[in-house]
Amino acid sequence: MNSIDHIKGYTYHGRKGPVENAFRYAIDYVLIDLNAQGSTPSLFSRNRFNLCSLYDADHGGAPKQGQGLSWVQEILKAEGLPGQERILLLAQPRILGHVFNPVSFWLCFDAHDDLRVVIAEVSNTFGQRHSYLCHRDDLGAISSSDEIGAQKVFHVSPFQPIQGDYRFRFDIRAERIGISIEYLRDGGGLIATLVGPRQKLSNRSILSAFMRRPLGSHRVLGLIHWQAVKLWWRKATFRSCPDAPQSDVSR
Repeated sequence: MNSIDHIKGYTYHGRKGPVENAFRYAIDYVLIDLNAQGSTPSLFSRNRFNLCSLYDADHGGAPKQGQGLSWVQEILKAEGLPGQERILLLAQPRILGHVFNPVSFWLCFDAHDDLRVVIAEVSNTFGQRHSYLCHRDDLGAISSSDEIGAQKVFHVSPFQPIQGDYRFRFDIRAERIGISIEYLRDGGGLIATLVGPRQKLSNRSILSAFMRRPLGSHRVLGLIHWQAVKLWWRKATFRSCPDAPQSDVSR
């Protein structure tokens, strides 16, 4: 049985403050249970080249040196956290071997299939990565009404400081996903969302996505740099990239 969902989603970014900016574009994610066994579409492969593929080394640790699922399991075990019964990865796949994931999510469920922990895996365009460990203070099941906070410690956009806090919301349903990240800081911030329906990944859906967006994550990088040019032109404050945090994960 195919254990991979295709999310034909949309992402929205809205910048707040003296220099406002907003954009919305279509994007493709896969939602995969890395422990599940079963057939997959012939145009999708795991850990080998294909039109659409996902590599363990792309997630769970340093960029291109990831440990995949085992990295998540070690973190949950070390922190004494629930959600070890079923772990899904929500990420953009490689298209013809290339990928850039500004943010991916590890969704960790308990034996009752309740979402208990999320690890938001954030990558910047400077080759760095940091992850935020998200759960309720009481370790209860995460619902769409829960707002989970985290202190920002990682440089993402050169037009935003590191100071401030995130507010995460996760609405994960059988038929759709909805995720929002609000960045709060004095005098500015932004809101970012990812929403889209869930359907089984198929050769047809892969080809359809490729025909609509043949450049894959090259397009994502291009759009990121285009927005950066617009902010630079409008004289938004530019900040150099500092060293990444020493720890891979923070709360």
